[in-house]
Amino acid sequence: MSEAIKKFLYLNRRAPYGTIYAWESLEVVLIGAAFDQDVSLAFLDDGVYQIVKGQDTAAIEMKNFSPTYAALGDYDVTKLYVEKESLEERGLTIDDLMDLKWEDEDEDWAEKDSIKVVSRFELARIMEGQDVVFSF
Repeated sequence: MSEAIKKFLYLNRRAPYGTIYAWESLEVVLIGAAFDQDVSLAFLDDGVYQIVKGQDTAAIEMKNFSPTYAALGDYDVTKLYVEKESLEERGLTIDDLMDLKWEDEDEDWAEKDSIKVVSRFELARIMEGQDVVFSF
Protein backbone atom coordinates (compact mmCIF):
# COMPACT_ATOMS: atom_id res chain seq x y z
CA MET A 1 0.00 0.00 0.00
CA SER A 2 1.50 3.32 -1.03
CA GLU A 3 1.09 6.48 0.99
CA ALA A 4 -0.43 9.57 -0.55
CA ILE A 5 2.00 12.36 -1.30
CA LYS A 6 1.76 15.03 1.35
CA LYS A 7 1.69 18.73 0.58
CA PHE A 8 4.45 20.79 2.19
CA LEU A 9 4.38 24.58 2.33
CA TYR A 10 7.46 26.51 3.40
CA LEU A 11 6.73 29.99 4.74
CA ASN A 12 9.61 32.39 4.21
CA ARG A 13 9.18 35.37 6.52
CA ARG A 14 12.71 36.72 6.99
CA ALA A 15 15.12 38.80 4.95
CA PRO A 16 17.59 36.73 2.93
CA TYR A 17 20.74 37.76 4.78
CA GLY A 18 21.66 38.40 8.40
CA THR A 19 20.34 35.04 9.61
CA ILE A 20 20.53 31.49 8.31
CA TYR A 21 16.75 31.03 7.97
CA ALA A 22 16.37 31.85 4.27
CA TRP A 23 19.27 29.64 3.21
CA GLU A 24 18.12 26.75 5.41
CA SER A 25 14.60 27.02 4.03
CA LEU A 26 15.91 26.81 0.48
CA GLU A 27 18.07 23.79 1.33
CA VAL A 28 15.15 21.96 2.97
CA VAL A 29 12.90 22.75 0.00
CA LEU A 30 15.43 21.30 -2.44
CA ILE A 31 15.89 18.18 -0.32
CA GLY A 32 12.13 17.65 -0.02
CA ALA A 33 11.63 18.13 -3.73
CA ALA A 34 14.41 15.62 -4.48
CA PHE A 35 12.33 13.08 -2.55
CA ASP A 36 9.23 13.78 -4.67
CA GLN A 37 7.35 15.74 -2.04
CA ASP A 38 4.71 18.20 -3.22
CA VAL A 39 6.57 21.35 -2.22
CA SER A 40 5.50 24.98 -2.43
CA LEU A 41 6.89 28.19 -0.98
CA ALA A 42 5.27 31.33 0.31
CA PHE A 43 7.09 34.63 0.74
CA LEU A 44 5.62 37.10 3.19
CA ASP A 45 6.78 39.82 5.56
CA ASP A 46 10.50 40.49 4.95
CA GLY A 47 10.70 37.12 3.20
CA VAL A 48 9.65 38.85 -0.02
CA TYR A 49 13.19 40.26 -0.17
CA GLN A 50 14.51 36.73 -0.75
CA ILE A 51 13.36 36.81 -4.36
CA VAL A 52 14.06 40.44 -5.23
CA LYS A 53 16.10 40.59 -8.42
CA GLY A 54 19.58 42.08 -8.63
CA GLN A 55 20.81 41.11 -5.17
CA ASP A 56 24.42 42.11 -4.50
CA THR A 57 25.98 40.76 -1.32
CA ALA A 58 29.54 42.01 -1.84
CA ALA A 59 29.22 44.75 0.78
CA ILE A 60 28.15 42.28 3.47
CA GLU A 61 30.74 39.68 2.37
CA MET A 62 28.21 36.85 2.14
CA LYS A 63 27.61 34.41 -0.68
CA ASN A 64 24.64 35.42 -2.81
CA PHE A 65 22.42 32.36 -2.92
CA SER A 66 19.53 34.03 -4.75
CA PRO A 67 20.45 32.46 -8.14
CA THR A 68 19.52 29.10 -6.58
CA TYR A 69 15.84 30.07 -6.77
CA ALA A 70 16.08 29.82 -10.56
CA ALA A 71 16.75 26.07 -10.18
CA LEU A 72 13.52 25.37 -8.29
CA GLY A 73 11.62 24.54 -11.49
CA ASP A 74 14.18 21.81 -12.25
CA TYR A 75 13.10 20.20 -8.96
CA ASP A 76 9.38 20.50 -9.83
CA VAL A 77 8.94 23.30 -7.29
CA THR A 78 6.59 25.42 -9.36
CA LYS A 79 4.30 27.01 -6.78
CA LEU A 80 5.77 30.15 -5.27
CA TYR A 81 3.25 32.39 -3.55
CA VAL A 82 4.05 36.00 -2.71
CA GLU A 83 1.78 37.87 -0.34
CA LYS A 84 0.52 41.01 -2.08
CA GLU A 85 0.23 43.04 1.11
CA SER A 86 3.83 42.26 2.11
CA LEU A 87 5.03 43.53 -1.26
CA GLU A 88 2.97 46.69 -0.98
CA GLU A 89 4.07 47.39 2.61
CA ARG A 90 7.69 47.34 1.40
CA GLY A 91 7.08 49.44 -1.69
CA LEU A 92 7.65 46.49 -4.03
CA THR A 93 5.74 45.06 -6.99
CA ILE A 94 6.02 41.82 -8.92
CA ASP A 95 8.32 43.68 -11.34
CA ASP A 96 10.90 43.92 -8.52
CA LEU A 97 11.02 40.12 -8.20
CA MET A 98 13.14 37.59 -10.07
CA ASP A 99 11.61 36.13 -13.21
CA LEU A 100 11.25 32.55 -12.00
CA LYS A 101 9.92 30.07 -14.55
CA TRP A 102 9.40 26.36 -15.00
CA GLU A 103 8.98 24.25 -18.12
CA ASP A 104 5.72 22.33 -18.53
CA GLU A 105 6.57 19.06 -20.27
CA ASP A 106 2.85 18.38 -20.84
CA GLU A 107 2.65 21.53 -22.97
CA ASP A 108 5.72 21.02 -25.16
CA TRP A 109 8.05 22.51 -22.54
CA ALA A 110 6.25 25.85 -22.44
CA GLU A 111 7.76 28.22 -19.89
CA LYS A 112 5.38 29.23 -17.13
CA ASP A 113 5.66 31.66 -14.24
CA SER A 114 6.37 30.09 -10.86
CA ILE A 115 5.44 33.20 -8.86
CA LYS A 116 1.84 33.94 -8.08
CA VAL A 117 0.95 37.05 -6.09
CA VAL A 118 -1.88 36.30 -3.65
CA SER A 119 -3.72 38.24 -0.97
CA ARG A 120 -3.39 37.43 2.73
CA PHE A 121 -6.82 35.83 2.57
CA GLU A 122 -5.80 33.65 -0.41
CA LEU A 123 -2.56 32.66 1.33
CA ALA A 124 -4.51 31.60 4.42
CA ARG A 125 -6.65 29.37 2.21
CA ILE A 126 -3.55 27.89 0.58
CA MET A 127 -2.12 27.16 4.03
CA GLU A 128 -5.33 25.38 5.05
CA GLY A 129 -4.91 23.03 2.11
CA GLN A 130 -1.46 21.83 3.16
CA ASP A 131 -0.58 18.75 5.17
CA VAL A 132 2.54 20.34 6.67
CA VAL A 133 3.53 24.01 7.01
CA PHE A 134 7.06 25.01 7.99
CA SER A 135 7.86 28.58 8.98
CA PHE A 136 11.31 30.06 8.50
